[in-house]
Amino acid sequence: MKKFYIIGFILLLFFDTFGQTSFKLTALSALPFEASFDWLVRIFTYGWAYLVMLGYTGAFITWMVLLKKAPVGPAFAASHLQVVTVMFVSVIVFNEQITITRLLGALCIIIGIIFLALAEQRLQRKS
Repeated sequence: MKKFYIIGFILLLFFDTFGQTSFKLTALSALPFEASFDWLVRIFTYGWAYLVMLGYTGAFITWMVLLKKAPVGPAFAASHLQVVTVMFVSVIVFNEQITITRLLGALCIIIGIIFLALAEQRLQRKS
């Protein structure tokens, strides 16, 4: 069952990160922003918008399958790891900088996920 969780969360991270990255690429390719029909056409002219839909659909399906089997608390916490993966992908794709604040935030997310996983293990051993 652990293998199922690991594969599931890796897939979830992939789809979430892919969707978020494609979303930003869609926004950048449709610049300048304007509330008009032409702007909507520009969004769907580029393939990024369709990749956003693919990424979010994959994340949704993966999340629903995981929720059937995984404990909700740690699963919900682990799903937020995508904030960290998006940060690292943004360094590569968008040339963004990792500041000390972002690094500390990522570290807090990771530590929180570890603590929740340890607490879940302790509860399972007691029952």
